[in-house]
Amino acid sequence: MSAPILVFDLDGTLVDTAPDLLDSLNHCLRTVEVPEVDPVEIRRFIGSGSRVMISRAFAAHGRPLEERELDSLQALFLEHYAAGMPGQSKPFPGVLETLSRFREAGFIAAVCTNKLEDLSRGLLEALQIAGRFEAICGADTFDHRKPDPRHVLDTIDRAGGDPERALMVGDSRADIDAAKAAGIPVVAVDFGYTDRPVREFEPSRVISHFDELTVELVEHLFDSMA
Repeated sequence: MSAPILVFDLDGTLVDTAPDLLDSLNHCLRTVEVPEVDPVEIRRFIGSGSRVMISRAFAAHGRPLEERELDSLQALFLEHYAAGMPGQSKPFPGVLETLSRFREAGFIAAVCTNKLEDLSRGLLEALQIAGRFEAICGADTFDHRKPDPRHVLDTIDRAGGDPERALMVGDSRADIDAAKAAGIPVVAVDFGYTDRPVREFEPSRVISHFDELTVELVEHLFDSMA
């Protein structure tokens, strides 16, 4: 019998990776003499993978970027990022306790991220929490990625979860739109990586700390979708 499942985004939801993403992004920008991204602004660049991050940084300075140069910079970014994991990245407060709380209640967990699968798995292994997830699915795991709902649904299937009792937890419009299109409730964290307040995207619920993600809340959201 399939188990109820929580599907988590990774960057900005489970793990605060901003310092290391910023470090790798600025490493790339220095090689082509594009101004570095200020730490205060990094959250508006993150959320759709390294390729989009680099493109947004170029666009912010009105700098044209050809596909071949983007390919080269992305390769440099990935090499630098992978070599430094886990760096300063760490789970957000309350994440580990939440995973344990739901495991005890009979839930399983999975990761559905637009980060590449190998990088996602490597980061979670370096943080010694990969074993808490039945599936870790990245941008290249399937032929589609968030906001495509198939990314979420295929992650649920790979983890052995029940799509009728599944909930997405994320920090971006891509997470929220994917969950809605998949027909499952979505809880958005308001401390993640987005340039607009997540409430604007109308998730099922917004939380400011993982302590607020209770079994009772999730069961209520399941009932409301029934």
